[in-house]
Amino acid sequence: MTTTPTKIEKTQSSHIVVYAALAGNFAIAIVKFIAAWWTNSSAMLSEAIHSLVDTLNEVLLLHGLKKSERAPDATHPFGYGRELYFWAFIVSLMVFALGSIVSIYQGVHHILNPEEIKDPLVNYIVLGIAMLCEGTSWGVALKNFRKEKGKLGYFEAFRRSKDPTTFTVLFEDSAALIGLTIALVGIAASQIFNLPMLDGVASILIGVVLAIAATLLARETKGLLLGESADPKLRNHLMLIAAEDEAVLNANGVLTEQIGAHQVLALLSLEFKDSLTSDDIENCINRIETAAKTAHPEIVTLFIKPQTQKVWLQRMQGRLEQ
Repeated sequence: MTTTPTKIEKTQSSHIVVYAALAGNFAIAIVKFIAAWWTNSSAMLSEAIHSLVDTLNEVLLLHGLKKSERAPDATHPFGYGRELYFWAFIVSLMVFALGSIVSIYQGVHHILNPEEIKDPLVNYIVLGIAMLCEGTSWGVALKNFRKEKGKLGYFEAFRRSKDPTTFTVLFEDSAALIGLTIALVGIAASQIFNLPMLDGVASILIGVVLAIAATLLARETKGLLLGESADPKLRNHLMLIAAEDEAVLNANGVLTEQIGAHQVLALLSLEFKDSLTSDDIENCINRIETAAKTAHPEIVTLFIKPQTQKVWLQRMQGRLEQ
């Protein structure tokens, strides 16, 4: 029998993914900077900057995770879940500003002022070690992402994901592996053809890869920050739970909003049977709320609004026409 991961288990899993990426990127950044200084390689310097940016990004994600776990208070009655979305959006901006733009600038500078790479063997060794470390971190993130995506395709799962830590690290590590491959090809080509400017071209291509990754991350985290509906499976199950209760005449509809990686706000519109007393309705609401939160621990607040199906449809139509 399979069990659904609890909110605590999901949060712990997010922390593991970020910590794994942080440890790998920090070690790799130091080695890459040393190699870039030693060999005078533009592509290696771009990769070093890339790893440094990724390290700072993981620190920001951990900060966002910690902030998002704060308990609700008077000023934030539904909690601080969106803190994580805010910091994830900052991460996407940093990937673009500090990673992409700096890499492209460095590449253009090296093309205009080409310098021969010294001791390229050092670069090959460092790139090999970096690929191993990034591959390990990428494997941890991919394993966690697979658990979340279920039967969905990877891109669809990315679009539906509500936890930016997992897909941000996965995107960063994917971009890093692509960047390392470009750096390896660029350094080898500049050595084989004796064209130092190819090293600069590789640096520009690394910047382009980072720009694409940053754009996708910014687009997705912006949607989460502004407020997206919860997973359709959760919405459908809420409707099913409500419709199956003996006191409910019609389950009119449900509105949800994702207010954190594992936090959902929901509103159910129900039409109760006419013969019910106020105590019967109260008991029904308690039953539905208990069943819903048991099946979906991520629901932090569930509002149930008694209204006829006709009124609900009229109001939904009005919302669509606005």
